[in-house]
Amino acid sequence: MVELKYEPVSHDHKAFLKNAQKRKGFIKAYNDLEEEYTLVREMLTARSKSGFTQEAVAELMGTTKSAVSRLESAGKHAPSITTLKKYAQAVGCHLEIKFIPKSGSTNHTTSDVKKQRAG
Repeated sequence: MVELKYEPVSHDHKAFLKNAQKRKGFIKAYNDLEEEYTLVREMLTARSKSGFTQEAVAELMGTTKSAVSRLESAGKHAPSITTLKKYAQAVGCHLEIKFIPKSGSTNHTTSDVKKQRAG
């Protein structure tokens, strides 16, 4: 039976970033993991809204709490789409993945790509 006893721990992300940016190399490392951090924030928000603990999500996914903990850690694990779908279903969501063009990027033709590789 799944219990709904989740009480989120408050976290001031802006204060964390302000303090962490003082460390050498932090900004580059953080920027390199931007997509991973965004994914983790989305996952944590969804789980928080669902009211489930990591244990409850693990039970619904048919896995362990430690596996859910790894999923919710940026940069340490690259989950499969299947795993992300299971997580989304467990927290009452559906998974949506988008490719969003970078600002200022242009459309490339196949011949552009071939020229770029050749040259």
